[in-house]
Parts: sequence; structure tokens; C-alpha cells
Amino acid sequence: MKRFLNVFLLAVILPAFVITGCKDDDNPQPQPKGTYATLSQYMTDNGLDLPDLLTTPSSWVIAPTLIDGKGGIVDPNDYSIPNYHVLDIRSSDDFTSGHIKGAMHTSLGDIITKAKEVGTDKPILVVCYTGQTAARAVMALRLSGFPDAQVMKFGMSYWNEVFDKWTPNISDQAVGDPNWVTDASGSLPSNDYPDWESNTTDGEDLLAERVNSMLSKDWTIKSDVVLGDPAGYDIYNFWTNEDYTTFGHYKGAYQYKPISIANDILKALPQSDECLIYCYTGQTSSFIAAWLQVLGYNAKSILFGVNSLSHTALSDAGKPAWHHSNDYDYETSK
Repeated sequence: MKRFLNVFLLAVILPAFVITGCKDDDNPQPQPKGTYATLSQYMTDNGLDLPDLLTTPSSWVIAPTLIDGKGGIVDPNDYSIPNYHVLDIRSSDDFTSGHIKGAMHTSLGDIITKAKEVGTDKPILVVCYTGQTAARAVMALRLSGFPDAQVMKFGMSYWNEVFDKWTPNISDQAVGDPNWVTDASGSLPSNDYPDWESNTTDGEDLLAERVNSMLSKDWTIKSDVVLGDPAGYDIYNFWTNEDYTTFGHYKGAYQYKPISIANDILKALPQSDECLIYCYTGQTSSFIAAWLQVLGYNAKSILFGVNSLSHTALSDAGKPAWHHSNDYDYETSK
């Protein structure tokens, strides 16, 4: 009889366990997700807000001036840059045609892997054609454990005129154009923060995931395209208000400096629509657009900045402006 009861109870209880288990499988508990809030808090806590990245521990961009006791970096004897690991991210063909002595070739997409290979005994200097793509690479590096990585200002265009891609891209095309104005900025809009999710909730892993994603995104737009129809874009000028009204700006562009997670000014950017950032040379705006893309914004940099729109005015006023190439020696590879 006792055996019968045991079998009976087993027959009754076992299906109940099965049914309960099925119900649990049908209604799984939601797993935590990484979000903008997760990432922005991690970046704030770890000194990765934009003002920190622009200035700490050193400026993110440096000119290739000769070593003369005044902070120059180029050896005047052999035209190497001995105190940096120089990573050149131009095409392999262009690297072979001419590069800085001692430079190593890599690509934008592989910049973090290459940086880990060369180590941290010296800071990293990233070189491209104009300084704009290098700015994007340096943002990736500064967010990935290489806080002293720097851009070589104006890229290989500054090294020797045989590499010059700056001169063909400077102009005064905006002067007299009705879409280039000097009025005051409108009030900044207010929007929600980017709405995205990741299965990664750890801050460090989430940042690495977002940086890798950023490196594969589109990030540029030409200045003349925007000048033809500024009303068709959300445009943000990274200048002081004085320069914004003195040198002019795209009609409808907002004066947008400083930018920081801490001051909530990021709400001025559209949640998901494309937003365009520009500056004097396109180098700073490339740096900023990369940072914004990591956070989830659909940001792009306007190429060559206002140097491609009102170069003479900037140059005459001593503002950041393309001026000339140096005549430094370079190496070729077979």
C-alpha cells in the first residue's frame, strides 16, 4: 500500500513540476541591458567626458615642429619623431610612397590592436593625410587606455608638399553667400538622450563595444554640400560665441561650446537624426563626432571646417588655419 501511495504521489507531483518549469520557460525574466545611461556614467566616473579628453594629460593634437628646446618633436638630423610610436593610417600604397622615418603602418579599424602591440613605453602619434581621420583614431585610443595618444596636426600635408591635400581644399566660398551669416545663435533645443541597448552591462566592456562600432561608421560630409542647403541639417558650431558671430556660420547653425556629459548640453542634439559638427579645420570636429558616435549620436564632421569656407578671414585673424607644408625628409618602402 505504501509503495502504491509513493507511486501515486509521484504521478501527481511530477507533472506539476513540468508545468511550472514550462511556465518559467515561456516567461523568462528580462536581462539587464547596457544603455546610454550606463555608458555615460562610466565615462564620467573615469575621466572620459569630452573636456577631459581634449586636455588631459596633454593636448590631443601636436604640430610636427623641430626639436629646438621649445617643445618640438621632430629630430632635425634624420626627421624621425623619436619620442613617439608613430602610427600612419593612410592607405598602404601611400605609406609605401612616402612616410616618416620609423613610422608603422596600420588602418583606422585596426588602430587599437596596433596600439596594444607597440606598447605604452612611449605615447602614440597618429598620422593621416590631413589630421582629420587621425583625430578619430586618437579619440578611439584615448577611450581605450591610451590617454596620451595625439594627432599630428594637419597630417602628412604638413610634413612635405608632396603629400599636401590641404591646399586644394581651402576656399572662401562662403563669403557673400546668403547661407553664411553672422547673427546670434538660436536657443539650443532639448531632446531625449539616444535610445539604444546592449547585452553588455559592464562599463569597460560596453565602452570597448561602442568604440569598435564607431570605428566602422560613416563620419564625414563636405562643406559645400551643407552650404547649399543648411536648413536641411542640424548643424552645431564648436566655437566661442564671439568667433561664431565674428567670422560667420551656417545659417541656422547653433553655437555649441562647451560640450560635456556633465552639463546636460548633449540634450541639444537630436536623439537619432543626423547632426553635423564643425570647427576651424575639421580636426576638432572629427574628434568630437567620434566621441558623440560612441555615446550613440548620429554625428558627422564637416570636412576641413571653416578653412574650406572662409579661409582668408581665419588666417588673417590668426585663427587655426592651413598655411604651408614643411620640407621634411621622408622614407619610401619597396
